[in-house]
Amino acid sequence: MTPAVDPYYPTPLHPLHALLLAGSLPLFLGTLLSDITYYNTYQIQWSNFASWLLAGALLLSGLALLCALIGLFRRDRRQGPALMYFVMLLAAWILGFFNALIHARDAWAIMPGALVLSALVTILALAAVWLGLFSLRDGGVR
Repeated sequence: MTPAVDPYYPTPLHPLHALLLAGSLPLFLGTLLSDITYYNTYQIQWSNFASWLLAGALLLSGLALLCALIGLFRRDRRQGPALMYFVMLLAAWILGFFNALIHARDAWAIMPGALVLSALVTILALAAVWLGLFSLRDGGVR
């Protein structure tokens, strides 16, 4: 009996795409940690740190989002994981943008909204990184 051969060969992420994707997660996490520290200490500098970390995270995740959009058009079949990855990364970027708008307000006015949005964005970014780096990889037996 001849085994059925699946002609689908997944293409791995481009190294630049993987670098942009993996680089955005620590920045989102740093934003969350800075917001937690600001919530506990009320030192305004922690709010400034969170704003700068969030700006860097939005830049890197925006470029990763562009790479993911290009990757959606390059894949021919089984776009389920790639589409789910793109949607999760897009949701993280949109919520991160609204978080940046909240961080642009006065430092005393950003809590608790900035903390909640930072936690949501970090969770979404972690899920997007997990999907992007581990479900869109090359190789493996199916």
